[in-house]
Amino acid sequence: MVSLEQALRALLMYALVPLWAAAGVADWLCHRMQHMELSAGVRESLLHLLMLAILGPATVAALLLEVNAMLLALLLLAAVAHELVFWWDLAYASAHRPIGPVEQWVHSVQFAVPWVGLVGLALLHRDQALAVFGASGTAPDWSLRPKDEPLPLAYVVGALGVGVLLVGLPFVEELLRCLRARRRR
Repeated sequence: MVSLEQALRALLMYALVPLWAAAGVADWLCHRMQHMELSAGVRESLLHLLMLAILGPATVAALLLEVNAMLLALLLLAAVAHELVFWWDLAYASAHRPIGPVEQWVHSVQFAVPWVGLVGLALLHRDQALAVFGASGTAPDWSLRPKDEPLPLAYVVGALGVGVLLVGLPFVEELLRCLRARRRR
């Protein structure tokens, strides 16, 4: 029988991470279909890349580093920073172009996934999550170190590859498309 911990770990790895990547691709497709480069353009595209610059390293850290008080605190800061840029992006975009129902739904997934991931990791590492706030009998571990039990290499390479190929590169393409459109005007 699968334990609750094993089920949660599997959900994080094999459902949440792919869902996040799919939402990134869907968001890029929405922008492309709307010809975002002709409306919100470069500034919105830069906000998308800023969000990737916040969550990309956080995701790599979660894949490679031991989940302890330090990593959970850093992931919390990354989630809050992403949230702030997310709202900035939505305020800017909605003032320059329509955001249809499909894109709104995609945004809701992109909004929720970092928090669901953080809560999932906190549940899997309850002692360290509580230790961040001094509410555990365990001392907080403030070190950054490789995982004691690394994730399978194929999974890490696959997750990073999917992130770069299906999320990172499309948003770089979006910026290039926006820069070309700005030069033509």
